[in-house]
Amino acid sequence: MSRINVLDDHLTNMIAAGEVVERPMGVVKELVENSIDANAGKIEIRIVNGGMESIEVVDDGCGMDKVDATMAFQRHATSKIRETQDLWSIQTMGFRGEALPSIASVSKVRMTTCDGSDSTLVRIEYGQIKEVRPIAANPGTDILVEGLFYRTPARLKHLKSGNVETNMILDLVQKIALAHPEIAFELYSDDKLRMQTNGSGSLQEAIMAIYGLEVARKSLPISFSDYDFRVEGYLISPVITRSNRQYINVSMNGRVIRSLPLQKAIIDGYREFMMPDRFPIVVLNINADYQLVDVNVHPSKWEIRISKEKALYSLLSENISRTLREQTRPSDMVVEHVSPAETVEYSQPQQPQAELRFEEQKMTYTTEETLQRFNYLGQHHGKYILAYDEENIYIIDQHAAMERCMYEEIQQQISAKAVDCQPLLIPLIIEITPAQMNQLERINEMLECINLKLEPFSLTSVAVRELPTFVEGDEEAFIRELIEQITNDREMSVLDIRKEKIASMACHASVKFNSYLTPEESRRLLARLSRCSQPFNCPHGRPTMLAISDRQLEKEFKRV
Repeated sequence: MSRINVLDDHLTNMIAAGEVVERPMGVVKELVENSIDANAGKIEIRIVNGGMESIEVVDDGCGMDKVDATMAFQRHATSKIRETQDLWSIQTMGFRGEALPSIASVSKVRMTTCDGSDSTLVRIEYGQIKEVRPIAANPGTDILVEGLFYRTPARLKHLKSGNVETNMILDLVQKIALAHPEIAFELYSDDKLRMQTNGSGSLQEAIMAIYGLEVARKSLPISFSDYDFRVEGYLISPVITRSNRQYINVSMNGRVIRSLPLQKAIIDGYREFMMPDRFPIVVLNINADYQLVDVNVHPSKWEIRISKEKALYSLLSENISRTLREQTRPSDMVVEHVSPAETVEYSQPQQPQAELRFEEQKMTYTTEETLQRFNYLGQHHGKYILAYDEENIYIIDQHAAMERCMYEEIQQQISAKAVDCQPLLIPLIIEITPAQMNQLERINEMLECINLKLEPFSLTSVAVRELPTFVEGDEEAFIRELIEQITNDREMSVLDIRKEKIASMACHASVKFNSYLTPEESRRLLARLSRCSQPFNCPHGRPTMLAISDRQLEKEFKRV
């Protein structure tokens, strides 16, 4: 008796639905991406009860004729690809031909579409075509999905509350709108307008519509490229942070993606500017040759595979860090009392304006400017140095400031290949494992940047005959930690050594909290901080200073 059966079309569509549309958000994603592929200039999304009751997506795109309108609900029917080679150069949002038949297999679908001359109504209930007929309709496509998963209760019971599902959809549409500022988006939940962008093509206006005017004003334009990738978008000043990664928006060739390596690269670029448990707001689109990007990894098309991912990682982290260093200034550290919301919240969207005039942001920073800024006032409780200039009063964390100074001074030694070393009277002998000994050549290659060399001493030990002068405290523990990190992390680079370990060394060597400094010592520290290329944060991301502007003081004393 045969045990292998060929599944019928309806059952295969339901299985595909489990991969493509796990929840209402998946339906919205597929329908909106179809609208984008149809060259829509405006997309309207309406949901009821988080999409569990109904989802409607209306666009003004190219629409379809009667033949295409019915063919679109057949599995693997698509206008996006023709032959095998097309799979290696996907230039559209959708291409599998699974979305509409999968959605229709687990819901009631009503579609009206018009290509300018031919208008058609198609009505399907849980995989069965109920009606196909001509109908009067505006150019574009209107798809209404109702009763999602009502006949698949096992799937329905795993959905969250209507409010949670709505938040997921809101977050998704926001990300798509940021990836496509040239398209006007409107999202209604239970007949209330929750989000709106004007489709002007201005990314900064889209950022304002979604995140508010203050975030848009703190946005720093960014544009850089190498031979394979071009990155454009906005970094939000690190003075505004969030408690999760949700606000890191990355699109690849216009496709919203989830990529932990790229998120890590962005966070790495911000590392010196914010605390480890805080995350930035970023909107970036990465353009690449379509053949370098494999979007055919998963039916949901969230995950992608990128050729030359390591090169892209370095391109992102290095240029983000450089941009933040070049475009941050002391006035950005002014104390504010406004605390932005940490989660997606319902609020009446700000109406986009035809023209927005943002404050000009010349975020340049020079040593001369800073040298004139810091005029010593005094020390507070052995913890903070007070200083002033013609614009602000500064409260400077002396420990964080010293960390920054030490970090940059050590980095300068490394960059100039002029690391000072001190010979040891008695060599330092460190026990290591045979596996680590087997990687000794690679370890020494990594440590060459800080003039540290490990010599074989026995089968399971190495000798260190000289140390960089900036290594203080428990030298053996420091070296052992370096060895373990290099051997355990194949991805670790010389750049990581310079960033992570030098930051640690700077911390240990810095003046501590509750250490009273003389006025002269404080002035010397201010002068050293002035020479730093990025004086506003310690190497671990904590701020080195807060600035209180004259205007803020006047506001607090009710003079304005």
